[in-house]
Amino acid sequence: MEYDYFCPMCRGHLRVGDKLVFSAKTRENKQGLIFLSPELGNYTTEHHPSFDIKEGEEYRYYCPICHAKLNYQENEKLVKIFMTDESEDEYEIFFSGIAGEKCTYRMRDKEKEEFGPDRDKYKQYFDLPDEYRKYL
Repeated sequence: MEYDYFCPMCRGHLRVGDKLVFSAKTRENKQGLIFLSPELGNYTTEHHPSFDIKEGEEYRYYCPICHAKLNYQENEKLVKIFMTDESEDEYEIFFSGIAGEKCTYRMRDKEKEEFGPDRDKYKQYFDLPDEYRKYL
């Protein structure tokens, strides 16, 4: 299956070849590029050796085109982007912005698919009505 991914703000394409590209920043303002697999449930990453990714550390993700912050406003530990499939159906994609957490959620019309061994970590967040999510 061929998927394409894009920024929710500028709708710029985030997939280059067989990688998704993001700009990222640590809480200490160290910046770098992170390359992720576009395959849902595949958690391989690439980055420059000088941009040290620390397991358990929370990162802020940004669009490399418009520089919009991609961490979900209602839950900053999650990153939100959009995806289209070969039928041009559009999905919201959420994944953890915490290094080492392996969870991804694909949503469309309140239908949710979960991926990764840590998928239960934020499951309750998506199962709650919208008005209660801000309290998690």
